[in-house]
Amino acid sequence: MNETALPDTTTTMRVGANATPSGRSGGTARPRRKLTRGFWLRHLHTWHWISSAISLVGLMLFVLTGFTLNHAADISSQPQVVEGSANLPAEMRESLSGLATEGKAPLPGDLRTALSSQTGMAISDRPAELSEDEIYLAMPRPGGDAWVAIDRASGEVTWEMTDRGWISYLNDLHKGRDTGKAWRLFIDVFVLSAMVFIGTGFVLLWLHGRNRPATWPLTGLGFLVPFLLALFFIH
Repeated sequence: MNETALPDTTTTMRVGANATPSGRSGGTARPRRKLTRGFWLRHLHTWHWISSAISLVGLMLFVLTGFTLNHAADISSQPQVVEGSANLPAEMRESLSGLATEGKAPLPGDLRTALSSQTGMAISDRPAELSEDEIYLAMPRPGGDAWVAIDRASGEVTWEMTDRGWISYLNDLHKGRDTGKAWRLFIDVFVLSAMVFIGTGFVLLWLHGRNRPATWPLTGLGFLVPFLLALFFIH
């Protein structure tokens, strides 16, 4: 009677039993660790480039105007001043009596239209200073200044407009001087975008820092230099 050799199932089962847990513990944990790092890298890179795209023009503007402000004494500019005078039409002169004689209030729309046609300036709706003798409207703006004065008794209008040039205009944008609500809102959005850009950049430095030994010495130097300059050279 021939005996057929049976396979050694014990060894096979043991190997299979040992392989399954080993594959479960080692084969899944390592990809999960890579997946977590890859997830954060992907999202950080996405937010980093989006925030840089939003704040790119603002960064260029503020860096450029930071340089021009730092060298304001070395950049010469000749302000251009335009002065003029005229008389209000009779019907407009009568409307002056309806304005208060003290305090501040915006000028009526028809009066602003008449003044715009006479002075060649866009008369704003900001409050004018009212008194018994005169109505005075100041219109400061980035890179320049303007004002209009109306004599209540004679109806004579005098005005002056000053233009200090494009560099002064950009410098005032940097400082947010006389720029209005829309520009101030832009600065707020730009600051938030720049903070996202800086924050994601710092985290990306931290994630890649182990492979780039010069990362943290350079980062520390970027902090230390302005700190020492402010501590020892600014009084």
